[in-house]
Amino acid sequence: MLATELSPLADLLDPAAYPHPVDRVEGLSTHISQLFLAGDFVYKLKRPVSLGFVDFSTLGRRRFYCEEELRLNRRLAPQLYLGVVAVVRVGDRIRIDGQGEVIDYAVRMRRFPQQALLTEYPLNEVLIDRLAERVARFHASLAPAPPNTPYGDPLAILAPMRDNFAPLRAALARCDDPQGVLSHRLQRLERWTQKRFAFLRPVIEQRRREGFIRECHGDMHRGNVVVLDGQPVIFDCIEFNASLRWIDTMSEVAFLTMDLAESGDSSFARRLLNGYLEVSGDYAGLRLLRFYQVYRALVRAKVCAIRILQADPAQTTRPSSPCGSTPSDAAGASSASPDGSSDPRECDPRAGDPSARAALCHYLALAQTCTGRHQPKLFITHGFSGSGKTWIGNRLREHLPIIQIRSDVERKRLCGVAPQGQPSVQQRAQLYTAEVSEQTYARLLALARELVEAGFSILVDATFLQYQQRAAFRVLAQRLNCPFRILVMQAPMHLLRERINARSHEGADASDADIDVLSLQIASREPLTDAEHQQAVFLNSEAPMQIEALLAHVAGDQGRRGSGGSPLRVGSHAGS
Repeated sequence: MLATELSPLADLLDPAAYPHPVDRVEGLSTHISQLFLAGDFVYKLKRPVSLGFVDFSTLGRRRFYCEEELRLNRRLAPQLYLGVVAVVRVGDRIRIDGQGEVIDYAVRMRRFPQQALLTEYPLNEVLIDRLAERVARFHASLAPAPPNTPYGDPLAILAPMRDNFAPLRAALARCDDPQGVLSHRLQRLERWTQKRFAFLRPVIEQRRREGFIRECHGDMHRGNVVVLDGQPVIFDCIEFNASLRWIDTMSEVAFLTMDLAESGDSSFARRLLNGYLEVSGDYAGLRLLRFYQVYRALVRAKVCAIRILQADPAQTTRPSSPCGSTPSDAAGASSASPDGSSDPRECDPRAGDPSARAALCHYLALAQTCTGRHQPKLFITHGFSGSGKTWIGNRLREHLPIIQIRSDVERKRLCGVAPQGQPSVQQRAQLYTAEVSEQTYARLLALARELVEAGFSILVDATFLQYQQRAAFRVLAQRLNCPFRILVMQAPMHLLRERINARSHEGADASDADIDVLSLQIASREPLTDAEHQQAVFLNSEAPMQIEALLAHVAGDQGRRGSGGSPLRVGSHAGS
């Protein structure tokens, strides 16, 4: 919120207090920081507070955490975080970065416009893809937590989750809830959290052993992402509490995807998740995704609960504490809760609608949604390179909660090649050998089993030209009692060649299949059997694709298990 009392640092509102030209200074304040927006720069000071989860009570601590903020944020936003400067007293005046008695320290940052924040900036596919890759590569660059530290201990992970419920119960007691709908929802969420923790505890321990507890950002949401020159820049990580940033990398992904879904367009959340998984290969972490998404949504709810508890009890049963944007006009503006998670819609009791209660209800409902499990479905594609398998997968996951697994990506991963990387001549020769192909399909089958068992629908994007390759997945679907469909992608031969040549020329796709590979595919293809035709959806990628018809057909599979059904033809049929 806007600072009304900045004493004894009110002198920093004077443009003359800065070592560079400034026309006007604006002061902003959160419960742990003071910010001064001065020309092209922002100066962020730590408030001298000790709140349990954060301790800035001494000059030495404030300097240390300023330096930590600089160190940590330069990993992702070096262009924003410029340095740590002294705040000095010269006579009876306070100045930034001058000669005099040092009374405090500040992080100097480059300023950016409010409309560049991802909460304001129009989302698009290219931006989401860049963000997914940025997060995945950031996580890959981090060292695992040392084994002699408490980070990632299951009980340490559960503790803040449990801590969410006491203030939520207290806030709901002050709210109008005549039928007890909200209290009942909260009880279900608490039971779900305890039950899921007990079930997932071995997974949490395994993730710790395997090195997925890393020094992450800790507070990765839209309000802490700014778009500069078309690139997403992630800033304002948690510096004040190490346990809030030494977390499972999937917890960070859960926060960002939950926040994107909360924006009202789940397709971007699904796209980011799939993009992250494609780069990172961390499909095993999906077992924890919903667990952490619920936690992050409940932290948001708790922020609003705290505002309700801080307000006048007589005012909490009617709209009085709405959620508006936090003061993020300055780089680094943050308003963290004790859990370290800030809310770009943080409740401000001085503003108008919507109310804190409405926001609390919203996040409780979001958390409840994140607990939901749907009937997993298993899709595989069938078609030559260039027939549109990846394209249809990308379109489907915009509409459905599907994890897309690409053989081109996993084939490269097995051979030590980055998804978008260019293989060497030796690697290219190795990629499409019979041995590597067999290993690739075994990898795809193992991933499909793991993710369907975890409750996710899967689309396996591969040519599936051999009967035995397809049969293994059909048997898996039968064993797991889930609907199974073969998406048969078709296009004229001349169009396949054109697409493959164009893709090779652009060099922007994970597939390295060329015309020679296409020739091998044509020679080795085993057509669908009569039984497989009953599980097939025929799609002609030359014709305009009727996604709505395909979605309606897929929705009709809700009650089917493993086999049966009837084929669907979308677009003009070009033969199977």
